[in-house]
Amino acid sequence: MTSDVPPGEPGGGAGAASPGGGAPPRDKVADRAAVRAFRPQRRVPAIVVAVLLALLGLLVAAETVSALVGSPLRWLPYDRMLAWAAATPWSHPLFLAGAAIVVLAGLALVAIALVPGRPRLVPVRTGDRDLIIGLRPKSFTRALEHAAEEVPGVRSAHATVRGRTVAVTPATSGWNGEGFGRAVREAVLTRLAGLDPVEPYRVAVNVKERR
Repeated sequence: MTSDVPPGEPGGGAGAASPGGGAPPRDKVADRAAVRAFRPQRRVPAIVVAVLLALLGLLVAAETVSALVGSPLRWLPYDRMLAWAAATPWSHPLFLAGAAIVVLAGLALVAIALVPGRPRLVPVRTGDRDLIIGLRPKSFTRALEHAAEEVPGVRSAHATVRGRTVAVTPATSGWNGEGFGRAVREAVLTRLAGLDPVEPYRVAVNVKERR
């Protein structure tokens, strides 16, 4: 389930939903389920590998069956390949290069399968293991931008998410840089607490002065 956060609502409706009005209780099982629900499924690499293996299997089956019935197709020059392999030592550069390519391709596929990708949506806590809600990244950053723009003196703000860091750039004119940045950071952290994302985010503020 996805959700757009109305900029004018302090916590957005998703992460702030709890009977007592506070943040939903933390449940590690529910948090893991929410993160897994929005992770990329790695469909493209899986489809490519499946298609290549299916084609290879069909080719081997066709060559085997045709050889058994006495009319080999010989789409593959396996006689020359077998002769070359039998006459070439293991230390030959081509053997080593081919083995290295196969190993690297295998490791790459294992890494793609095991290393989790970044979630497509920002999962937020609901307090219910059966209710999984995610915010669109644009809606998530828009809510944080609006929180920064509510700080007195902010003319506009831009927020981006880089990994686990929210980078906020507020534009102002003639304001105390250090205190102003601190006020913007507190406002964004307050809005983050209201949204209550499953994964923790740190906030980095870079004040931009406009004349």
